[in-house]
Amino acid sequence: MATNALLPTYQRYINGAPVTAGGRKTLRLREKYIVLLVLGTFVAVCIGTFFFLPELRSGSTINTAYRQLRDAGSDLLLPPLQVVDKNVFRPHDVNNVDPHLIMDRAKLILKIQDDLEKERQKNMKENMDKAQVENPLPKNELLQSTASKNLEHKSNDPQEQWVNNVVNIPMTDRKSSELNDIVRDHPGGPGTRGGEPADPDIREKRNKIKEMMKHAWDNYAQYAWGQNELRPMSKRGHAAGIFGKTSMGATIVDGLNTLYLMELLDEYQKGRDWVAANLNLGQESAEISVFETNIRFVGGLLSCYAMTGDVMFKEKAEHIAQKLLPAFNTPTGIPYALVNIKSGASKNYAWASSSSSILAEFGTMHLEFTYLSDITGNPVYKEKVNHIREVLAKMDKPQGLFPNYLNPKTGRWGQHHMSMGALGDSFYEYLLKSWIQSNGEDVLALQMFQELSEAINDKLVQTSKSGMKYLADLKYDRIEHKMDHLACFAGGFFAIGSEYMPPNRKEYFLQLGKDLTHTCHESYDRTATKLGPESFRFSDASEARALKQNEKYYIQRPEVIESYFVLWRVTKDPKYRQWGWEAAQAIDKHCRVDGGFSGLKNVYMLDSAKDDVQQSFFLAETLKYLYLLFSDDDLIPLDAWVLNTEAHPLPVKGKNPAYKMAR
Repeated sequence: MATNALLPTYQRYINGAPVTAGGRKTLRLREKYIVLLVLGTFVAVCIGTFFFLPELRSGSTINTAYRQLRDAGSDLLLPPLQVVDKNVFRPHDVNNVDPHLIMDRAKLILKIQDDLEKERQKNMKENMDKAQVENPLPKNELLQSTASKNLEHKSNDPQEQWVNNVVNIPMTDRKSSELNDIVRDHPGGPGTRGGEPADPDIREKRNKIKEMMKHAWDNYAQYAWGQNELRPMSKRGHAAGIFGKTSMGATIVDGLNTLYLMELLDEYQKGRDWVAANLNLGQESAEISVFETNIRFVGGLLSCYAMTGDVMFKEKAEHIAQKLLPAFNTPTGIPYALVNIKSGASKNYAWASSSSSILAEFGTMHLEFTYLSDITGNPVYKEKVNHIREVLAKMDKPQGLFPNYLNPKTGRWGQHHMSMGALGDSFYEYLLKSWIQSNGEDVLALQMFQELSEAINDKLVQTSKSGMKYLADLKYDRIEHKMDHLACFAGGFFAIGSEYMPPNRKEYFLQLGKDLTHTCHESYDRTATKLGPESFRFSDASEARALKQNEKYYIQRPEVIESYFVLWRVTKDPKYRQWGWEAAQAIDKHCRVDGGFSGLKNVYMLDSAKDDVQQSFFLAETLKYLYLLFSDDDLIPLDAWVLNTEAHPLPVKGKNPAYKMAR
């Protein structure tokens, strides 16, 4: 039945006969509720309009409106800080508070204060003729209750002091850029800030390295953001084969702690946010390198966690480490080289001596996996790498050295090729650094380091016709007089390691480190570009020079500069800074392009063709070592930090408060 009435009408029936509704004089209960709801909404809209619009009520401002909301409780606008450790819930345990939640809270406060200040300035200008000018919102009122609680006691815990300082920062007079101070002042561990030299010349060199880092990063961010690496000439992303076709943001993760050390904090924050939102090895069916993923991703994330205390990094590191664990499912426990992210299926490279595992790969996981177990309380990671160590300790050593290939199924050595360069290098490096990281607990690592150092000296160290020391390769008991650029880390390796050799051998191995570093410098100095080749040879006719075309390229490797840095720290001989500056100038001159930094195909040609790849380790290692070389020793002190083979600083147990054992 059609009707023009405002309210609905109903047809009633009694005994099947229709009854008219004309006799009803009152509204039903349901109809009353509808009328009240409509009227209530109308009144609320009118009052709200009068309350919020300044032109409808004299003297009303956003400031006043904000006070009304504030009185309802600051948490209405500002959610309280949250504990983000999912395994342990302790509301007052500041060690588990994500510092970036604090930063987000601070940014929100700053935005509100900026809006209030703009409104206040506007009102002051419009009401100059009035006797009383409205005052701004009192500083830090929003956090008054939290601040008063924090001020009741002062903790000796640097992390808690940092949280308290962030909560109590007055925001009214601050600018957005000052939010970087929150990160800058965070004591994630000793030596993550500062290091600025007093010498103006050294400071200028340090600033130049920082500018190079910004050039490399900014171009990556512009042209290849989220991709693994950058093609600086093509100005597009580069998919490194070690990560399949998966875009994992390798340059972001690799470069983050370098940005942090250089106090490029806006860039760091952008990278950190990408990691939090996007770094997730999901269901992609892609094969990735266990070794490269560990040293770049797990190591890089753990380093950022140690430096910043940001729990997100720890969680991401464990997520990725979990993806690597299926590679350890072998009869011997020696992991395969490649693992499929989705299926967990693992295998070795077909070219690696009958599909063997590679010494430098399965032997370069101890630092990251041990630290990860200690900070998460999950022992599986440490168990995996300790088992590798135990297997190797029981095996025979041809010529007193470990060959580069080991079959993970049979537990037998593959081809008898021994090297401190490619395929073997970082295994030896991690023996020394595991001993240092453990603060003297990993006795087996020290024992193996000392024995193998003597064997390396006996079997691999050679002297050229002109007296240069170098590290040759040993293949089936025959010496190949070739030294890889990768082996140039050995100068710093022996310089640091000399401290842990028997007293009567300390001076010898320190001098060996100096001699090897000198040889590697010669490999740079004897090229047209003053940048070293991938490998170089020694013969009666030529020394420290590459002879084959595929040995003449330079792909921004860090090992020579790494040894310069270590020898500078150990000896304070200024020549190491001089050599480092020569290398930095050569990189800037020959590798820099508009879109970043490229490798070279022939270091012996001034107009060498470029390879159009900016390696992620260029940001993680090469530029970091240069920056540390021109910094004071209080930036990453080597008694509190150990750098993994990708130059990611990890804390030393017992000497660095950033090494937080799981409770």
